[in-house]
Amino acid sequence: MERSSGILLHISSLPSKYHIGSFGSEAYEFVDYLQKAGQKLWQVLPLNQTGFGNSPYQSCASHSYNPFFISIDILKEKGLLTKKEAKSAQGSSEKIDYAFVAQKHFELLRIAFSRFNVNDIKFQKFLKEKRYYDYALFMALKTYNNNSAFYTWGEGLKRHYKRNLQRFEKSHKQEVLFWQFVQYEAETQWLNLKKYANERGISIIGDMPLYVALDSVDVWVNPSLFKLDSNLVPTHVAGVPPDYFSKTGQLWGNPVYNYGYHKRHNFSWWVERLTIALNAYDYVRIDHFRGLDRYFEIPNGAVDATVGEWVSVPSFSMFKQIDKYIGKDRIIAEDLGIIDDGVIRLLKHTGYPGMKILCFAFNGESKNPYLPENLKKNSVCYTGTHDNDTLIGFIRSQSEWDYNNLQRGVQNSLRKLRLKKDTTNEYDLAEAIIKLGFKSKANTFIIPMQDVLFLGTEYRMNTPGTLNNDNWAVRFNKKQFSRMSAKFLRTLTTRYDR
Repeated sequence: MERSSGILLHISSLPSKYHIGSFGSEAYEFVDYLQKAGQKLWQVLPLNQTGFGNSPYQSCASHSYNPFFISIDILKEKGLLTKKEAKSAQGSSEKIDYAFVAQKHFELLRIAFSRFNVNDIKFQKFLKEKRYYDYALFMALKTYNNNSAFYTWGEGLKRHYKRNLQRFEKSHKQEVLFWQFVQYEAETQWLNLKKYANERGISIIGDMPLYVALDSVDVWVNPSLFKLDSNLVPTHVAGVPPDYFSKTGQLWGNPVYNYGYHKRHNFSWWVERLTIALNAYDYVRIDHFRGLDRYFEIPNGAVDATVGEWVSVPSFSMFKQIDKYIGKDRIIAEDLGIIDDGVIRLLKHTGYPGMKILCFAFNGESKNPYLPENLKKNSVCYTGTHDNDTLIGFIRSQSEWDYNNLQRGVQNSLRKLRLKKDTTNEYDLAEAIIKLGFKSKANTFIIPMQDVLFLGTEYRMNTPGTLNNDNWAVRFNKKQFSRMSAKFLRTLTTRYDR
């Protein structure tokens, strides 16, 4: 990437008169805000349909869009919803009310579909190309089976037997069409938004989760890609071992990949997955990149991640295939977590830029790779990610001793990068860290919107390893996207040549 900066803000958190952000006017207004602020990048979290815990990293389909992001106002403008129907979905809750959103949005989507002309030329082309066909079948079958997991369905359906599926589709044609309409509308709205952003000089960084959920289209259609037993139950699941942050590690529960099968088929599933992602985004961040060198697998049924082992991935062979189709300059590697020599070698081999987090920088070690003065050009610098506390929240969480060390570390970096900034209070300290990111050599600097606005822990997007209603539920309001914050960003962007 050229030297640039941008904002991390997920679609769900955009200001909206409804209970969740969407691909509608609020997203277009945010693009305008980015342009006024002089930014060139907008990073979003995975746009796929969410699953367990409302996490975009637990999706029922890696190749999908979240139906919740379909703009109700756009459906109204198309004549598919009335003003009264649209108004019934409005709300001003401080956090996203996912239960309400799920109930109301699908109610309105079904009404919109009942008025949609399925003979529309573009939609008919979409159907002939079998776009999201497996997704639509899967969702129709889940509806038919009271939303139960696919591996509990009857033998002929859970095994994806073609004859049984054809019979089901014939008797549930409208339900299958409904789910194809959902993806058609979501994709159309997103690509129109992306075009609007690109025309204004703003590129989109998307996010590709490494793993898929067990109860997903991906596993249902291609069970051989995963380590499953004869009953389609995982033999091993993904996670990370105990570390400084967790004594019992993290047990994610996603099925792990059968890389022997992937290798025999030239890693075609990975190539296709990245190709699809790069049709939706300008750049893609591969989540948990270290899992493509070695991954931690835990026997299925374990109560935590204290048992398990590291397993090697044929990564060089995999990326040799990927490189034939995917440009290196469009991939970002999320190389956080337990990083060893293997991950470092793989990152060097691929040439992908890794991530550098300023919240991890100031521990008193002069060789800390996250220190602003130590950053290389081929890297993407962040104040923090969606899994970290906000910058202000991080500063406030420090003990007096740690706070003093943090302040000394920031001042030391300011001197080395020839910057002047007072750090007598938490807001000055946060602003100094942001300036260090802008001034660093990293080609790309991304700031979560929470940090642009100097917001506290109540705006934290996710706390890994926890299940609570605050995760993924952050919302902003229009007043927060002020001219003052845009001017603040534009000034720093111009001053530090981004």
